[in-house]
Amino acid sequence: MRKLTESHKHWLMMAALWCFLLFLAVLRPMALPDEGRYAEVSRWMLVSGDWLVPRLDGLPFFHKPPLLHWLQSITFAITGVSVWSARLVPALHAGLMLIGIYWATRKIAGEATAGRSIVMLGSSLTFLFAGQFINHDILVATWISAAIGCFAFAFSDSKSAGKVDAAWARWGFVACALAVLSKGLIGLVLPGMVIFIWLLWTRQFGKVWRLPWLSGLLLFAVIALPWFVLAQLKYPGFFDYIIIKQHFARYTASTFNSVYPWWFYLMALVILFFPWFVFSLLPLLPKIRRRLAAGPDPDKSWTSLCWIWLISVLIFFSVPSSKLLGYILPAVPPLTMLAAMGWDKTMLRVTHAQRWLWAIVVLNLSLALVGSLFSMKHTSEVLSRDVAAVLACKASPNDTIYALDAYPYDLPFYLQVSQPLVVVSDWETLRAQVGDSWQRELFESADFDPVAAQSLQTPAQLAQATNQPGRWLITRIGLEKNPATSGWTLVFKGMGWILWRSTPDASQAPAAGSVKGLAGCDQ
Repeated sequence: MRKLTESHKHWLMMAALWCFLLFLAVLRPMALPDEGRYAEVSRWMLVSGDWLVPRLDGLPFFHKPPLLHWLQSITFAITGVSVWSARLVPALHAGLMLIGIYWATRKIAGEATAGRSIVMLGSSLTFLFAGQFINHDILVATWISAAIGCFAFAFSDSKSAGKVDAAWARWGFVACALAVLSKGLIGLVLPGMVIFIWLLWTRQFGKVWRLPWLSGLLLFAVIALPWFVLAQLKYPGFFDYIIIKQHFARYTASTFNSVYPWWFYLMALVILFFPWFVFSLLPLLPKIRRRLAAGPDPDKSWTSLCWIWLISVLIFFSVPSSKLLGYILPAVPPLTMLAAMGWDKTMLRVTHAQRWLWAIVVLNLSLALVGSLFSMKHTSEVLSRDVAAVLACKASPNDTIYALDAYPYDLPFYLQVSQPLVVVSDWETLRAQVGDSWQRELFESADFDPVAAQSLQTPAQLAQATNQPGRWLITRIGLEKNPATSGWTLVFKGMGWILWRSTPDASQAPAAGSVKGLAGCDQ
């Protein structure tokens, strides 16, 4: 029998780590609000057939570009709608990131170091949790990393001095376009910033004029721009909302949620890449100081790229007041390569270093498994799947479902409804008073489409539905005595939500034998 090479073993290792990631994706319940929001937007895209406009509860949802939703909708069409299938797209991108880091590290530092980069990334929280979390973060991190890598190889792999490898550069432009479609302008800004600083540091900036700008920008435009243009043509306020408000305002303003101090992302990297930074980065600090004191050294260009990449992303995302954990994911690939190379320099002379490596891997995988099991036990109160299981088999496809002063992000996904929920609240007051919240998310989306905005109603309109047949109401636990629920019949009290139904006159009751059951009914 033919003996496996080190390369074959590393590919098998990557496959095993990715399969473990998928296993965790099955165990872990939906995390709200993000996973419920983005999974439902993708499901709605498939149900509605509108591939241009991402919609949340039927309302245009322009917080992010649509690449995630396009890919998830295609996945749903092939595999069916489920939480696990919704996680396939981010999981595939996590796998792509793992392969990219392995390939780049092997090219730069050799097969053994590339193997260590696999186990470091593959056993980290970045891969095991962020890599199967339903949002845009792992997608944009993967394509930003691909773009930086492609441009770096374009400048480094040319066989002629002063030249640029045009093929690598064109792939860089393609990766930038996919990054922009993943999460917006950072898909272009971050690769450009990192490569610009790196070229200056390594005294290669003169090569920038040799990039295939015409063909590269054409590729970028053909891939990235059509959606933005078409959306702007359909909704005149689209550009101001997605570019000015969701990009520039979020970066510069202090009025958004998740406000943290400047050191937040330093701690985030510690968490996402625990414990590898301890074993690899700290021993490198003396070398970094000597490196900076010595000035630029083109022979060390790959190490300098990784440090510039890591520090640039860290500083860029530390400036805004609003900070979310997933934003820092583009800094993880250079950290992984630095960690793998740092292990070679600091740990290989340690007795049983390889055993220590695998012990840490087993510990990390065990902690990830325990974390997934813990989340299964302690998140039921925020989910509405118990209520959804009852409602899906009692309601009819044409029934109307109301939600009072809350939006159960996971409910439409579990029910697989084909019409929006009606969300009831005092919208006029909220518009004047509420900050960065789920309510603002809905009424700002409603501003784009007055017809779809009918899904946002007031308590007075809810009162009119009490005596109408085929009406259902979902409320948070604790609203049993709320005046707005007067006249509604309690049907089911779940872990976190309560299900009510209207009580129409006998003459209004649905005819016997009428169709019941929504697509989400398992019976």
